[in-house]
Amino acid sequence: MEMPTKELQPAPYTPPPSDAPPKRILHARFSDPLHWLLQAVRDFRAHLGISSFYGIAFWLMAVLLSAVFKSKPEYTMSIASGCLLLGPFLAMGLYEVSRLRELGLEPELSKSITCWDTHLKSMGLLVLVLIVLELLWGRASLVVFAVFFNTGMPSTTGVIRAIFNPDNWEFIVAYTLVGGGFAVLVFATAVVSIPTILDRDTDAITAAITSLEVVFNNTAVMMLWGVLITALVVLAFLTPWAMGLLLVGPILGYASWYAYRGTVQWIDKESDEPV
Repeated sequence: MEMPTKELQPAPYTPPPSDAPPKRILHARFSDPLHWLLQAVRDFRAHLGISSFYGIAFWLMAVLLSAVFKSKPEYTMSIASGCLLLGPFLAMGLYEVSRLRELGLEPELSKSITCWDTHLKSMGLLVLVLIVLELLWGRASLVVFAVFFNTGMPSTTGVIRAIFNPDNWEFIVAYTLVGGGFAVLVFATAVVSIPTILDRDTDAITAAITSLEVVFNNTAVMMLWGVLITALVVLAFLTPWAMGLLLVGPILGYASWYAYRGTVQWIDKESDEPV
């Protein structure tokens, strides 16, 4: 009589070990964001030519976005996606300038423009994630408009007045909650992810997780940092022709590098010492 054979169960999946170098998330103080900005101002003054190039690039993107919103608002999301695609690569050039200055090397504009070419795969995936989040944000905004806006869809000339109409208080609350949630998610994913890719050549997932860890471990300070970034960008847009972006854009780029350096410390696997 044959004994019934026991079916072999497949072995459980065990993920491979991560190739990412070990790291330590540092504790940030409330005074650190101002320190990051001061360091950024020094970088800006030390390399006015490079800073001006990136400032003009950010300013041109803002002017283009504003012009499209006023004349062809239906294309605003497409232009915003294009700016979101280009912006991280420009930002990486600014991070490269600060990185080289920390190493005691002389930055060059040509090298900063092309510093992403050895990190293209990671940068491409990270930018794709950011674009998907932006598209979801835009779709959620349309849903909020459709459900909560009570006075009809506003024109581009009267959008601010229509949005803050007292009859639309439910819309204001819903839009703030939805928009704020997506803004926090995008900020937490991107705040130090690109500097991480540049500095340690990590993959996009490791970089995004590192960024989220920084925010989760320094929530109050990073929220202050996000408020400062928002305030400076708004002030820059309020200047005539948004010319303030010529200054604010590069400074925030440099400061983001120092925010990364002030919150993430990489550890040598052999000596267990910071690198």
